[in-house]
Amino acid sequence: MKILAIDTATEACSAALYFDGEINQQYRVAPREHSHIILPMIDQLLAEAGIRVSDLDALAFGRGPGSFMGVRIAAGVTQGIAFAQDLPVVPISTLAAIAQTAHTETGASSVLSAIDARMNEVYWAAYRLSDNGCMHLVGKESVIAPDQVTKPGEGGWTGAGSGWSAYGEILKAAVGPGVLSGQMNECFPSAESIVKLAVAEYQAGRHVPPSQAVPVYLRDNVAKKSAA
Repeated sequence: MKILAIDTATEACSAALYFDGEINQQYRVAPREHSHIILPMIDQLLAEAGIRVSDLDALAFGRGPGSFMGVRIAAGVTQGIAFAQDLPVVPISTLAAIAQTAHTETGASSVLSAIDARMNEVYWAAYRLSDNGCMHLVGKESVIAPDQVTKPGEGGWTGAGSGWSAYGEILKAAVGPGVLSGQMNECFPSAESIVKLAVAEYQAGRHVPPSQAVPVYLRDNVAKKSAA
């Protein structure tokens, strides 16, 4: 199985190739450079593996939430390749990718993912480790004020993502004392995590045609300015 994944939803930009059980990744924290470096990343991964886009079984991408323009870049690149090669697409939540990265780096099995959504809000979701080694959503994703986030109600959670860097003290107070066991402020989604999640989704038959490879913003008015 060969799946190519990309992510441009946050400050980090990455591409990863899953090739019969092995994963190789290109990764850079490079704000505002995503549109310039994502295609060379893809080209390098394919060249190193000695394959062409037509050899892929599927594409995966970080479908958001995240930066409005960043999420659009990933969706646009994915759609362009998928339409040209008639490939199925696996959209993966960037909040899930953060949770998967936190698990990979620290072994955390319960993660509260938070991305700074600006406008005094965070993109927020809770994840737990499933038997297949992938993080699964507990409840739902939301865009919410940091002092209004859902309380998990028990301890042992790791906070991960830029939302914890921006609103750490507020989030700690909101989830309650004794809930947080660790914190990863600079934990970004990565294509490596996305492709791990995508392999399981693809094997389960949960993929979509290129036309349905669309961004998920959570905030309907993400591109609108306040009337005030």
